[in-house]
Amino acid sequence: MTAIFVVGGVVYSPGLLVLALVFAPVTYLLYRHATGRLLGRIYRGVEQQAARNGADPGRGGFGAGPREEWTPPRDGQRRARRSQGGRRGQRRRRDGRARGSPRQPASDGPTPREACEVLGVDPGADKGAVKEAYRERIKEVHPDTAGGDEEAFKRVRAAYEVLTE
Repeated sequence: MTAIFVVGGVVYSPGLLVLALVFAPVTYLLYRHATGRLLGRIYRGVEQQAARNGADPGRGGFGAGPREEWTPPRDGQRRARRSQGGRRGQRRRRDGRARGSPRQPASDGPTPREACEVLGVDPGADKGAVKEAYRERIKEVHPDTAGGDEEAFKRVRAAYEVLTE
């Protein structure tokens, strides 16, 4: 937009040059932000300030200082991370799988027969019955209730996942 105002100011009216001067700083900041130079400068300033204050980077303390484990991304590292992550912008599910990716069979999970035994349903039970049995069983073994058991809770959750897939 700044470039359009500059061209319009030169061709049509010098008043548009005044508008270009107003938008020029914003254009500059947006350019610096988009290229990552603005963030790099901010972090360099924080690191320099911490060095002047004599902060021990491994100690922490009051005030923001450079974090020891953080390294600013370099252009090559960004590209490498993107290429390792698969398709760009692909959403992931809670279990870390990308949408549409095939589910890996869990070797440590219960078999469908074992899952039916854990929930107390027949092997041919429909999803409604499985869901109802799951809700009842979860109420009994939930760790936040009196007499709840975390391991039993995990087994019930795993059994429900096996039967609802």
